[in-house]
Amino acid sequence: MLQGYHGSNALVLAIPAGGVPVAVEIAARLALPLDLAPVSKVLLPWTTESGYGAVAFDGSVWLDDEAIEHFGLSPPQVEGAVSDARAKVEHRMALLRGGRAVPGLSGRRIVLVDDGIAAGSTMRAAIAAVRAQQPIEVVVAVPTGPERSVEMIAELADEVYCANIRGGERFAVAGAYDHWHDVTESELAALLERSRGTP
Repeated sequence: MLQGYHGSNALVLAIPAGGVPVAVEIAARLALPLDLAPVSKVLLPWTTESGYGAVAFDGSVWLDDEAIEHFGLSPPQVEGAVSDARAKVEHRMALLRGGRAVPGLSGRRIVLVDDGIAAGSTMRAAIAAVRAQQPIEVVVAVPTGPERSVEMIAELADEVYCANIRGGERFAVAGAYDHWHDVTESELAALLERSRGTP
């Protein structure tokens, strides 16, 4: 699906953690450079998976105001959750990028990769942060996602490539995989070390 980007001036940007294994394969097969764009969900207080917003690598925040109202979240709850997400992004910037900023994206085609889209808040925040740097094109590439979220992301990106679009009301990225687990930080480091030979 992405073959048209082979050997181009595009940059593959992985969203850790789950997007890294996918992006490593994409970058290798397309002979493209790989880098990281840490983004973290702003989580609901009673879950470690479901969110209502996200903090991106540039510090920008996207929040779903309707979800905040629907769940009756207080300003201190929101502030605390944003602070937690920001700390996670800063930790990953330090651990995986050595504290270096994401490289300049102006004038480049950017392929944003994650392991899937659920509600879409992480990808939405990533797209906004990338767009702020004025790339030529923002392409989203994910293995799976629900139709409603893929359509929403398609309104924000220039192109969306999703190999497995699901229907239904409820969707979890993990449910679309035969084998899925949370990628650990040690696994991330090993994957990135192996990918350094990629042009």
